[in-house]
Amino acid sequence: MNADPQDLLAFLAVVRAGGFREAARSAGASASSLSEAVRRLETRLGVRLLNRTTRSVAPTEVGARLAERLAPALGEVEAALDIVNLYRDRPAGTLRLNVPANVSRTVFAPILVPFLTTYPDIRVEVVVEDGFVDLIAAGCDAGIRYDERLAQDMIALPIGPRTQRLLTAASPSYLAARGTPEHPRDLLAHACMRGQFSGGATPAWEFEREGEIVFVDPPGPLQVRQGAAFDLAVQAAVGGLGIVHLFEDWLQPHIDSGALVPILQDWCQTFSGPFLYYPGRKHLPSPLRAFVDFVRSRAG
Repeated sequence: MNADPQDLLAFLAVVRAGGFREAARSAGASASSLSEAVRRLETRLGVRLLNRTTRSVAPTEVGARLAERLAPALGEVEAALDIVNLYRDRPAGTLRLNVPANVSRTVFAPILVPFLTTYPDIRVEVVVEDGFVDLIAAGCDAGIRYDERLAQDMIALPIGPRTQRLLTAASPSYLAARGTPEHPRDLLAHACMRGQFSGGATPAWEFEREGEIVFVDPPGPLQVRQGAAFDLAVQAAVGGLGIVHLFEDWLQPHIDSGALVPILQDWCQTFSGPFLYYPGRKHLPSPLRAFVDFVRSRAG
């Protein structure tokens, strides 16, 4: 049973984006054309692939299984077509990257700007997610994560700073009113801005000094989902609401301005920096190959 490859691509785009309008924006097509393509595919296959309501679009069971099998197959087709780029004067095409919020905010821009300046024919699409994702199923060429969250079958390349720190800070007004904690356990008597995983768990704050590790689960008036929402927690801390515990480079501008004061600096935990990771395969798409080479050249 034959199916139009363009209809298959349209179906996969809708599944990845979670809707026709969202897929249309990323694909540069109209929502109606994508809807018609999926309808043709369903008619040809004789099964319903998407459940559509006025508020959402989600794959049926057979639709989800089809999308799961299509993603790597169409990825191979794209890789085959990318052979054409070997005959261009410079790499061209789209590079899709999946990165966590703190990396997109503090690490990525100094790399991305010169990369796109060097390769003006490459277009970069950035998806910001903090949880670990299946790159192929998500339609991404590569991702950036920390070493403890890397899949074993991926190629990993250091990107950005090789070490980072988590910093704890509060506004001068808060510390003047409530006092300055001298030990991590003192935080249990303070108001703290807490982060929450997408699954609902609230991770404890971890501190380390001279081999001693301390976990604390302090109370607080504000809790945000991890990611870009941490900006809200930072602004709340700047406003004097409580204490924030976050990546040092995220907080540094506020420390430099005097809006926040670092505390418990002897207990700052240091960890290895992020890695660019991607599936190991013989032929990389030319935009990804250019990016990998660019990151390696900067590291050198």
